[in-house]
Amino acid sequence: MKLRSYQKNIVKTGLPILKKYKFLYLAMEVRTGKTLTSLSMSGLLPVQNLLFITKKKAIYSIEEDYDKLKPKYKITIINYESLHKISHNVIYDCVILDEAHTLGAYPKQNKRSKEVGRIIRIHNPYVILLSGTPTPESFSQMYHQVSSIECNPFKSHKNFYSFARTYVNIKKKYISSGYVDDYSDGNDLIVEAMKPYTISHTQKDSGFVVQTNEKILELPISDTLKNIINKLKKDLVVTGNEHVILADTGVKLMSKLHQLFSGTVKFEDGESMVIDPFKARYIYNKFENKKIAIFYKFKEELNAIKSVYKDRICTEVFEFDNSDKSIALQIVSGREGISLRKACAIVYYNIDFSATSYWQSRDRMTTKDRETNNIFWIFTQSGIEKEIYKTVINKKDYTLKHFQRDLLSL
Repeated sequence: MKLRSYQKNIVKTGLPILKKYKFLYLAMEVRTGKTLTSLSMSGLLPVQNLLFITKKKAIYSIEEDYDKLKPKYKITIINYESLHKISHNVIYDCVILDEAHTLGAYPKQNKRSKEVGRIIRIHNPYVILLSGTPTPESFSQMYHQVSSIECNPFKSHKNFYSFARTYVNIKKKYISSGYVDDYSDGNDLIVEAMKPYTISHTQKDSGFVVQTNEKILELPISDTLKNIINKLKKDLVVTGNEHVILADTGVKLMSKLHQLFSGTVKFEDGESMVIDPFKARYIYNKFENKKIAIFYKFKEELNAIKSVYKDRICTEVFEFDNSDKSIALQIVSGREGISLRKACAIVYYNIDFSATSYWQSRDRMTTKDRETNNIFWIFTQSGIEKEIYKTVINKKDYTLKHFQRDLLSL
């Protein structure tokens, strides 16, 4: 398998950085070939065993790239949630951290970052970090991505709080229990410090010319759903024969309405159900005999889709690529690390509150040779989905503050 010219250039540029510092951050936008570039670069290092850590949904596509490339080293591909299963009988000369931004929680280090740090300290490998969005919400997210790497530029700071005193404009914010420190305003010095270790590359740099067409399709809801929604807004509780829908806080009301506008609900006792699969029926009829990817948010929405599509739907990329079935993916788990190049369109059953989810998931069909991406959003009339959409397209997360502003119009 041959690399594209820009991938060869990245390999050529990145190799000396890896040899000098033993780590490199490839900040390459989605669909520009981060995986293949990093695997190729590793083949030019003294690597016998490579550990590739990724999301579960992405394992299949990484195996495909490895088989096509046929490097001399052996590879272990594992998802972040399974890192505790790693045997240290094998020494890993190189570790590739896919979607590295997920390691960037702050001020406290998340479990994922701790597990990765433990592996790096045991094996002392070359480390390649991959992400199309290294710091999607704040530059402060960089510290715990690289803190376990020996030559990282912040190594003089033993913890995030020490790092923050130099690199973060620490502010105060008010929460229900009082004022707390807000570390979200990381300054530009973080980016400057990472420059010697980072190669950035965009879709535009790669010559991508894809045009993304988005269309919003609005549906009416049934009287049953409308009555439940109106009662919940008024009384903050709906009591049925067996279950209760409770919205005794602003966050719960926002979540319950978000579910109901797409025809499902999770009850107070933890059970959930499909009230009306009207969106699934509409999607099936509109895109009949077309191979599409459907993104959903709540797990009960998958049951709604399955109830209509029957055996015409799958949930794994391998099956999608090798059959005439459409695929249904949960937005957060499917927004990164996979290719939906065989889909003729992406259809959103619902929308996530996260701007990151919006920008990453809508790009899953993009390839170097594709000219058009068709995206369809299935919203309800007077529902919450359109208000969320207006927020996330401006690269902001939809929050309780937004919901409280919009509630009167729902």
